[in-house]
Order: sequence, then structure tokens, then C-alpha cells
Amino acid sequence: WQTRRAESGAKDMEESVHLRLFPDVPAQWRDDALAERWEKIRAARRVVTGAIEVERAAKRIGSALQADPEISVGSTFKMALAGIDFAEVANTSSSTVNVIAVGTEVPGAFTLQDVPEVFVVPRQAQGSKCERCWRVLPEVGKLPAKPGLCRRCTEAVPR
Repeated sequence: WQTRRAESGAKDMEESVHLRLFPDVPAQWRDDALAERWEKIRAARRVVTGAIEVERAAKRIGSALQADPEISVGSTFKMALAGIDFAEVANTSSSTVNVIAVGTEVPGAFTLQDVPEVFVVPRQAQGSKCERCWRVLPEVGKLPAKPGLCRRCTEAVPR
């Protein structure tokens, strides 16, 4: 904060960041379609985290990073989840997203009444735990350059 203030030529360097107000957000930044998409993504994430909590309570997994949920969604959620890494959003090691016909039931799936069209079958992630990101992935231990890391972390860590 102080470095940024000094670079901008601020005269009062003692002013605390905690005393500042948020700047006004330009109206042209508002994107209702994007907000609606993320509302659906967050709703789907709530179903995933609910399913994981059931697994944690039953002591079948210890954390969300030990999960690899299979998520089945109807057409309402199909476009919202397209093109995103839902494992990143749900904080799981991996995930599979399937699109199903509206009205289809998924046997044994976890659901939330207020989030129709999202069904989650919790599964335990297969593989070993990455020493850096803690994701459980099949490639960990199989990459010769850095055997304790996953592919993503191997690319991120300098050689």
C-alpha cells in the first residue's frame, strides 16, 4: 500500500489502507449475464460441498481435496459450467461434469431441494497427494522430473 502510494505521488504516506473507502465501480463494468452465470456456478458448488460434507461426516474422506465428485447437471447449468475447471471452483482434486436430460434422476446422488438439476455422486479421488497443491491425482509419483508433484505443479515450480 505504501509503495503504491509513493509511486503515485501521494503526499500523506501515513494514511492507513484501513481508513480508505472502496473506489466507485464504473457502471459499464456491470455484466448481468456474467453475474447470473456465477450465481449458477455457486449454486452447483453448494451441492458439491454438501455432498462432500456428508462424506466427511461419515469419515470416508478427510477433506475436499480427497474428493473426485461426479456432477450431473441439466441444461440450465450446462452453459454456466461450460469451459471452467469445476474442480478448481469446488476445491476438489478433480471432478467430472455430465449433462443429463431435464427430469432425469441420478440414483444415489446428493441433491439440494433449492438447486434443481444438479446431482452429485461423491467419489474418493484416486492417486497420490501432490506435495505442493495437495490434490490427489493419478499422475503424482509418475512424473520423472519431480516425482512428488502433479503435472500442474511440475510446470509451476522452477527446475
